[in-house]
Amino acid sequence: MTALNETHHPDLKSWVESANEHDCRFPVQNLPYAIYKPADGDDFRPGVAIGRQILDLRALAELQPFSGPAARALDACRGDSLNALMGLDAEHWSALRLALSRALRAGSPHRERLEPLLSEHATAQFKLPAHIGDYTDFYISLHHATAVGSLFRPDNPLLPNYKWVPIGYHGRASSINVSGADFLRPMGQTRPLADARTPSFGPSQRLDYELELGVFVGCGNVQGRRIAMDEAESHVFGLCILNDWSARDLQAWEYQPLGPFLAKNFASTISPWVVTLEALAPFRVPFKRPADEPQPLDYLASEQNTAAGAIDIQLEVALSTRKSRAGRHEPHVLARSNFKEAYWSIAQLITHHTVNGCNLRPGDLLGTGTLSGPAPGQEGSLLETTRGGKECVALPWGEDRCFLEDYDRVIMHAYCRKEGYPSIGFGDCAATVLPAG
Repeated sequence: MTALNETHHPDLKSWVESANEHDCRFPVQNLPYAIYKPADGDDFRPGVAIGRQILDLRALAELQPFSGPAARALDACRGDSLNALMGLDAEHWSALRLALSRALRAGSPHRERLEPLLSEHATAQFKLPAHIGDYTDFYISLHHATAVGSLFRPDNPLLPNYKWVPIGYHGRASSINVSGADFLRPMGQTRPLADARTPSFGPSQRLDYELELGVFVGCGNVQGRRIAMDEAESHVFGLCILNDWSARDLQAWEYQPLGPFLAKNFASTISPWVVTLEALAPFRVPFKRPADEPQPLDYLASEQNTAAGAIDIQLEVALSTRKSRAGRHEPHVLARSNFKEAYWSIAQLITHHTVNGCNLRPGDLLGTGTLSGPAPGQEGSLLETTRGGKECVALPWGEDRCFLEDYDRVIMHAYCRKEGYPSIGFGDCAATVLPAG
């Protein structure tokens, strides 16, 4: 588990002035990675965010400003994905973070060389930060599982395995998109109507979002080698925001007996920025279960996970519609929740995923599942907010929503806040629902 070091010091300032602004989500204490193309660029390359600017890491590698592990890590940033960097180890990631932090701090002797390598974040194009070979989506929010379960099984909302094993399913990596990539409303079969013998076919009428985080795997493991709890986080490169769009009507008809299929694989959206696990070290909090809850089995337990296995990451989801945009209304915040409420930790997901010998690879993505909180206004999906579509949400510009309609745009944010410390942000995760093709 990453210890605090000089890169986390709250008093650090950057010579990039926008990184020092009060409401900046990309201060020098953050330094997240993305794959981007500057407005005047011909191709995509790795970059790191600093204030409202992006530092071109491919161009920086040509200057060879660093030495040792930092130089080797920077050399892995010459391609058009972060897989090579992810495939290194925590020593190299930490060394590059330290070198970049020192180079971007106020008073750095590197300023003259680095300043020409900056470009505006607002005019950049982005693509997926890594080639995602495999995608596993988990179900780690007890509050979400209970709320959804109560809609269908009021007397027994949680299945008996939930509190013992991190539940997950293998998702579709090929349909994961970067923020800003809109998608078509999915089509498929739905349950037969009461007076019908055959299922219906057509566009989903109960389209939903799911407020999640994504976990990017760094260095992997060989097939057959299990990853223990105490080393699990050394295999994690960083986190992003994830919206796992869901067609609830398709899901209700198809999910038994093998789980989600077409209801989940048509589109998922992630934020372009990957915030490293090291950047999140100041926001660690204890991970504990109440004494009356089942405690994790031995292979899913460790002292360091109990001491600081959870992370205080605030999440929010907002909605804009064609009508609201025409009237220039701000997106309406539908819910806010927090990752620290999750029932399983990142280390437990990695350890459980590999306990049977499964091999993870650099760039693999793990979804947390919908991250809901215990109170009203903390629901991570419309399915929960509207109680299965029975209580629609009233929007301030005069519309309501039970589920998403065409041209609705869902915007998700995540950030860390701590007294006396700069905010750490994840950028935007946004996409618009287009009519079915």
